[in-house]
Amino acid sequence: MALRVSQIHKIPVLRGFRASEPLTLRQRNVLWLLWLACLPASFVNTVFTQTATYAAAEFDVSERGQGFAAAIVRWGVVIALPFAFSADRFGRRKMIVAMSWLAPIVASLGALSPSFGFLVVTQTIGRPLGISLSIFIIVFATEEMGTNTRAWALSVLAVGSGVGAGSAVGALPLAGISDSSWRYVYVVGLMWLVVAFVLTHSLPETERFLALQHQQQVESPTHHSAAVSAHIHRDRLWLQIAVAVLTNIFVATASVFQIRYLKDVRDYSASLVAVFTIITAIPASIGLVIGGRIADRQGRKKLAVITIPLGAILIATSYGFGGFMMWFTAILGGICLGLAYPAMAVFRSELFPTAKRNIASAIITTASLIGGSFGLVGAGLLLDRDVSYATVMMSLAMGPVLVALLVFLRYPETAHRKLEELNPEDSLLQIL
Repeated sequence: MALRVSQIHKIPVLRGFRASEPLTLRQRNVLWLLWLACLPASFVNTVFTQTATYAAAEFDVSERGQGFAAAIVRWGVVIALPFAFSADRFGRRKMIVAMSWLAPIVASLGALSPSFGFLVVTQTIGRPLGISLSIFIIVFATEEMGTNTRAWALSVLAVGSGVGAGSAVGALPLAGISDSSWRYVYVVGLMWLVVAFVLTHSLPETERFLALQHQQQVESPTHHSAAVSAHIHRDRLWLQIAVAVLTNIFVATASVFQIRYLKDVRDYSASLVAVFTIITAIPASIGLVIGGRIADRQGRKKLAVITIPLGAILIATSYGFGGFMMWFTAILGGICLGLAYPAMAVFRSELFPTAKRNIASAIITTASLIGGSFGLVGAGLLLDRDVSYATVMMSLAMGPVLVALLVFLRYPETAHRKLEELNPEDSLLQIL
């Protein structure tokens, strides 16, 4: 039987973590439902990264080929653009529900792969559905949370994403059973259809979209207010695209090749790879929630400027060590990037009006993944030429260093400011 909204408030929202200001009952219910939605989204977004090395081994694909395949899967993100447009036009709820069904079903088709190319095709379609779901979740939370809880809410949702991704990692030992048993990991993702059922019956629409929809209905077909006809701020868009690309060139490469590094260089088994990934991720999750509270209370910019370059350099350094130092630097780097995530994630949706919030976020994400794919291809080429992992990763870490500079010089501080203040077009909306 489906959970009712009236029942959901009885479930604590990550007990032990509190927002800087009290949440309403509706905000608690919404946050819990969005947290659930993060599970299938992040599983689908993670599963290919975790299994690609094992699939490549079965089909005898080189590091160069694996890197190129990962790039292709990321290029599929363009599929998210029409869905984002639909979310702005027809509602956030409808698209979240649709993606929560489609993403795990399409991604699970990877289990049937007769070739590495077939696997790449299924994930090139399935992963963008999960990415779309992630985008809509962030926008939904940004619109529903209060002025001083937006970043904190995204940090809580990021923990949910970590749980979803962790389920893919936790299933990774299945890949070690046989040469083809990595397929079982894709089957595991079908369990998230339960979440789709709950969302279908319990998730409301955002009040800001309802207000925008109401505004559209009362206005004449020939004349629309600034709120309805709002445009994407080009300067903000291009700035965030540059930041996202520079960040993802490093992050995508480090995440994709980490398993191959542990497997081939450090001779880790599938189970030990899973243990490493989980243990390094747990402190990062703590950093997420702390980072969200800091970003709401003290501001986004200072936090991001310090933690982004430090985290990237520490992660890159971990590729130059074995044993304790590899684990230590990876954990510290994960904590730093965890601290930075809420601040950077909330920027993507805060700085665009309600009428264009999803499509703007999708454009940034699309550019980020396509741009980041060049890092994957380049890293694959260098690694095939026996350039060390440490050299490759440290070179790519210069991207996040430049990001810190751009944030410091060009980003506005959005903490303690209403969305309507950041986007004057929305001031005409009457929140229902």
